[in-house]
Amino acid sequence: MSGKIEIIGGLPLRGRVEIRGAKNSALPILAATVLTRGESKIRNCPALSDVRASLEILKYLGCCVRFRDGEATVDSTELNGAPIPETLMREMRSSIIFLGAVLARFGEARLCAPGGCDIGLRPIDLHLGALGEMGARVREGGGMIVCTCPDGLRGADISLSFPSVGATENVMLAACAAKGTTRIFNAAREPEIEDLAAFLNCAGARIRGAGSAEIVIEGGKRLSGCEHTVIADRIAAGSYLAAAAITAGSVTAVGARAEHLRTVLPVFRAMGCEVTEVCDGLRLDAPQRLDAVRYIRTMPYPGFPTDLQAPLTACMCVARGTGIVRETIFENRYKHVPGLIRLGADIRLEGGCAVIRGVDRLTGAHVEATDLRGGFALVLAGLAAEGKTTVSGTAHIDRGYENVCGTLRSLGARVCARQTGPDRGNAQ
Repeated sequence: MSGKIEIIGGLPLRGRVEIRGAKNSALPILAATVLTRGESKIRNCPALSDVRASLEILKYLGCCVRFRDGEATVDSTELNGAPIPETLMREMRSSIIFLGAVLARFGEARLCAPGGCDIGLRPIDLHLGALGEMGARVREGGGMIVCTCPDGLRGADISLSFPSVGATENVMLAACAAKGTTRIFNAAREPEIEDLAAFLNCAGARIRGAGSAEIVIEGGKRLSGCEHTVIADRIAAGSYLAAAAITAGSVTAVGARAEHLRTVLPVFRAMGCEVTEVCDGLRLDAPQRLDAVRYIRTMPYPGFPTDLQAPLTACMCVARGTGIVRETIFENRYKHVPGLIRLGADIRLEGGCAVIRGVDRLTGAHVEATDLRGGFALVLAGLAAEGKTTVSGTAHIDRGYENVCGTLRSLGARVCARQTGPDRGNAQ
């Protein structure tokens, strides 16, 4: 079911929140099970609609799949390599990550253009070009992408013009089955890349350098099912710390790791928050009113993450002073701004920048989520607003935050979810 979230704002959030496994880690790891023979157990797998979509794709490919209590079990012994239908591909943008794994396993992959949030151009040219350098033949037409490698994939030196996470992951997956050694230059450095490499190495691959700008994969290794625990979601951790900040609260993000948020925590501190590493995570204690941060610029990791731009923009709306946020990754990632303005925020968009002048208070209103992180930013603003806020379009939020209303209620928020129409919902 799709739905809406109703919020009565004005309460400080206090308590502890368990940070689940990273969505951006779980999805490529689930795709990687296509390369293995036997059963894999993926622990700390978040119950999200994007995860459910990945599991449905695996089922369609012939895997035996189970999901229960945060553990996904995938037996990929018997696969059929069938073309993935458009209905499944369009449920999430990250479905393109199946391209490299399916091509490597079957020598052919037929996919339609992926779906997901409309936050700007996310071209897959880097993916296709890199696979072409490894011997794949690529044809596009009629909304379909067809990749074949009749002579098999071969190792190559791949230089990415941009450190794309998806392209790095697709090359890593394809390279595991390629003949020879593949080196990726200007590779993405996110912790989720390291986590994918850890799973693949556990399954029998030989990958080194993950987390740096150069990754080396020795191909041709037989991969077997294995067990792996997904790292905590740094974006969810930052989002719930932002919930504490915007409500003048105190929240401990259990499982969060400071090294994964090393460019984010200084921003919270500049806002006047006290951020402390505790034995089981990170605790944020917020002041009665935040201070504006003069300038935030999103950058590829280890820079400030684009996925936390919207939540921090929401915090800036009620901060003392004026700040500027520059978005450099996705050109349409300000779609939450009209909703924030409707709630009373003072924001002016100039090119790729948002100029935010903090206001004394926000006022509840009806707003609509149009993407995942922007939707959560509207929820954050509603938590700080006076009166009632209704956020519709919450199917977007379900893609990246598990049981968001239950989690916020456990911290003292007055929120409830209402179902408004048919949708496929979260993973079960």
